Amino acid sequence: MSLPSIPYFIGCPSWSENAWREYLYPADASAAQMLGLYSQVFNAVEGNTTFYARPSPATVARWAATMPAHFRFTAKFPRDISHGGDLRDHLEPAFDFIRLMAPLGARVSPYWLQLPALYGPGRLEELSQFLEQVGVSVAVEVRHPAFFAKGEEERALNRLLAKLGVERVCLDPRALFSCTSTDPAIVHAQSKKPNVPPRPAAFTQHPQVRFIGHPALEYNEPFLTPWVDKLAAWIEEGRSPYIFLHTADNRLAAALAQRFHQRLMQRLPGLAALPELPRAPEVKQLGLL
Repeated sequence: MSLPSIPYFIGCPSWSENAWREYLYPADASAAQMLGLYSQVFNAVEGNTTFYARPSPATVARWAATMPAHFRFTAKFPRDISHGGDLRDHLEPAFDFIRLMAPLGARVSPYWLQLPALYGPGRLEELSQFLEQVGVSVAVEVRHPAFFAKGEEERALNRLLAKLGVERVCLDPRALFSCTSTDPAIVHAQSKKPNVPPRPAAFTQHPQVRFIGHPALEYNEPFLTPWVDKLAAWIEEGRSPYIFLHTADNRLAAALAQRFHQRLMQRLPGLAALPELPRAPEVKQLGLL
């Protein structure tokens, strides 16, 4: 099965979710098969795992043997680089990480640099020097409140990124924080994700969006609709945006991504459907339409 050519990149925070056997993967799919199956449906995945631990060279080689050439893996710089003090002091570890990921070639694009909430406006020169020297395409996610205040500090960040041709990753957690629940997975997700307003940006051909969804798919609709319109507009401008869709425990993340693409198909007539894998019957219970 080959993925149809679509003008943007869509995916989830990972490909190895056991619960997806309920509706996305065949019921008997093994963990070893999941990346190959995932890449038949979606054309991108967040590289969240590399933030927490560097993969082994053998693991990267397996990924390279499995990921199609058109696939995109937005590998995050490990947290000891992004959260370990002055970024300029971590250029050599960054180069080592880039060399580790080299077997994936163009499939790693862009690298993501997720900065901590304490990384504020006073460190923009440090950020500038790191981005100028690191030598690969990068998208930056910021979390400091000043970068969401619509003041000069936020404008300075945006000017810097636009000048360097670096995307600002847009995190939209509104759907998650609209949920009132005592479910441990939701409480945990709300404690980990910053409650920041979305800041859509398009400084290059590849705007970057992370949508953190409500655990009940239908409650995402008012939050999804503006993104359907925004991505459609970017595509009509000739850009190729990326969007990654999460839910609190990611059990329904793939279903949410499928739902988003179906909405985008309605907005952009002629957009090809995502492929469907042979799946378990339970998929009908999710109400994707």
